[in-house]
Amino acid sequence: MKNPLQALMEEAAKANLFPPTSRYHGIGTAVLTIPEGRPVVYLRRRFIPPPENFALLQEHTVSQGERVDNLAARYLGDPELYWRLCDANAVLHPEDLTAEPGSRIRITLPAGIPGIANA
Repeated sequence: MKNPLQALMEEAAKANLFPPTSRYHGIGTAVLTIPEGRPVVYLRRRFIPPPENFALLQEHTVSQGERVDNLAARYLGDPELYWRLCDANAVLHPEDLTAEPGSRIRITLPAGIPGIANA
């Protein structure tokens, strides 16, 4: 018979713990058994899609004082989708997107959704 705690941990590792709007939605979990025998559930690594996987919709020129969450709200309809702007611009730290006034931010479709050429 399987240890009940181990069975629970294995089920948790299979569950999708993040909503569809999360950057971690669809990322699996795994279980690591540490030396003293206790299982630890962890989130598997998320790989950022290559920039060429994003279809460009438009570009935004950064103004002084802009924040990435406000841009996500304006262009994507949800401030919590700021990570999509980061992914599309190959940026790991959200504040880097708006740190330099005058820089351009790519506003894109989600990774893997093709756009229409010359639309």
